[in-house]
Amino acid sequence: MSKTALDIQLKTLPNLPGVYQYYDADGKILYVGKAKNLKKRVSSYFNKQHDYGKTKVLVKKIADIKHIVVDTETDALLLENNLIKKYQPRYNVMLKDDKSYPWICVKNERFPRVFSTRRVFKDGSEYFGPYTSMKTVSTLLDLIRGLFQLRTCNYDLAQEKIEAGKYKVCLEYHLGNCKGPCEGYETEVSYHNNIASIKEILKGNFKDSLSGFKHQMKTYAEDLQFEEAQKIKEKIEVLENYQAKSTIVNPKISNVDVFTIVSDESYGYINFLQVSYGSIIRSHTMEIKKKLQETDAELLELAITELRQRFNSKSREIYVPFKVDLGEIVKVTVPKLGDKKHILDLSLRNAKYYRLEQLKQVKIVDPDRHANRIMAQMKADLRLHEEPRHIECFDNSNIQGTNPVAACVVFKNGKPSKKDYRHFNIKTVEGPDDFASMEEVVYRRYKRLLDEDKPLPQLIIIDGGKGQLSSALKSLDVLNLRGKIAIIGIAKRLEELFYPDDPIPLYLDKKSETLKVIQQLRNEAHRFGIEHHRNRRSKSALNTELETIPGIGEKTIVELLKTFKSAKRVANAKLDELEDVVGKSKANKIYNYFHK
Repeated sequence: MSKTALDIQLKTLPNLPGVYQYYDADGKILYVGKAKNLKKRVSSYFNKQHDYGKTKVLVKKIADIKHIVVDTETDALLLENNLIKKYQPRYNVMLKDDKSYPWICVKNERFPRVFSTRRVFKDGSEYFGPYTSMKTVSTLLDLIRGLFQLRTCNYDLAQEKIEAGKYKVCLEYHLGNCKGPCEGYETEVSYHNNIASIKEILKGNFKDSLSGFKHQMKTYAEDLQFEEAQKIKEKIEVLENYQAKSTIVNPKISNVDVFTIVSDESYGYINFLQVSYGSIIRSHTMEIKKKLQETDAELLELAITELRQRFNSKSREIYVPFKVDLGEIVKVTVPKLGDKKHILDLSLRNAKYYRLEQLKQVKIVDPDRHANRIMAQMKADLRLHEEPRHIECFDNSNIQGTNPVAACVVFKNGKPSKKDYRHFNIKTVEGPDDFASMEEVVYRRYKRLLDEDKPLPQLIIIDGGKGQLSSALKSLDVLNLRGKIAIIGIAKRLEELFYPDDPIPLYLDKKSETLKVIQQLRNEAHRFGIEHHRNRRSKSALNTELETIPGIGEKTIVELLKTFKSAKRVANAKLDELEDVVGKSKANKIYNYFHK
């Protein structure tokens, strides 16, 4: 389709909710998206300048647009999710999952069996789940078997077959695990009452089962059937113990889905908690790779639709950290305090821990991916034209103007490159002038790199505010490097980042990885500079102490240090030891000076 044809199509799009699909010249689907207003959303791709490279490439490739109008935004979300899963377009985030999750099946039979399965059939049976952990399924089935005596055989227990005496009770009956419905020892009504209680437990409602057992126990006790009452009491303890293990939020919070997201430059991590009758019955976290710099809201909306479909959630309310558009069918709540906020924070903590675990695994398995992610994050956060693979940070060190030095530390791919660290003794500046010192060391550093034809960094960080940054810029101007290397200054107190010719500082999120890398650079430069400064100062202090002694010259000091190795040992030496090195006259002067 020509550019003109696309323009005409854009003008004729409806102002209605729906799903749009982009195709390339070969008719291959590129991208699927949903919109409240198809015309506004699709037009935005062609009307504005995109900063992100992949979006620019996508727009250039679009040769045809198709759309589907739907009644509500909820329908748009569901349709978008289904189309993404069906066609898997190149520029969409992939919400794929190759896992086969376990379910608990209550079989559609006259005397239903209860068992775990990974396959769901449309045979009238009820399926609860899916569960994210087989351990959870096993624990629930153990709980059910401990509370109720259910059959495990697969006989067809039709009424006429039981009356004909076709079956005989098995070992399970003699062990007390089954009441023998195969020989008519248990009625269908009694069995189905137990099944109804089991379904409530699987939904997370323990309250009805507990009250039912307590009523039974009381009845047995009143009839003096104490052994039966004791058996029911043990079941109550099992049920209460299981309920205590599940996280109780608040019994008033019933049938709610909780979703939170943490993300970085490349990935989003969405946690899903399902709460039923005050207990968390499911937790699942998924990782989504970003394709077109999607916002957290866009990722969360897509993930909510996918996860609710995948785990068959029927909850009418969801808790989220910020407003999302999911249509009118689901109530969206953004908790601010109390138990609702507590459960939201719990979900967020799960998402953060999952992300940390993934990053640790990536560092081990694929260290390059971790470095690439950090570099991409820094490029975006600091508004750079290229990734700062090579960063250099400068710091001045002087105490009351004595022994001024500077340090340059180097990070490559986000990690210290200690072999490239450099010290500078300030040569051209008199007194404590940080600005002039910074100008000198920046000039010396990059003059040398240029002379030796060595690679220049992509980013320079100056430890200091606007003054030090301006001084460093003077040197870059002299070397004709202004604009060729990105440079920023970091002020110590508020972690403000200053840019050339911009009076307003940039403030990064205190928890951002970009700020952590910059702080690490600054702290390392400070440590390295202070270490060198102390070494110089101590050497200087030793020499200066001896030089202040009247009548003692440079040659005598050299002789003393050759013998005693340090000024401190000279000060502690005995008179006769000094006489052996410098003679009686000078020895008396030195001894008297240190023993006034």
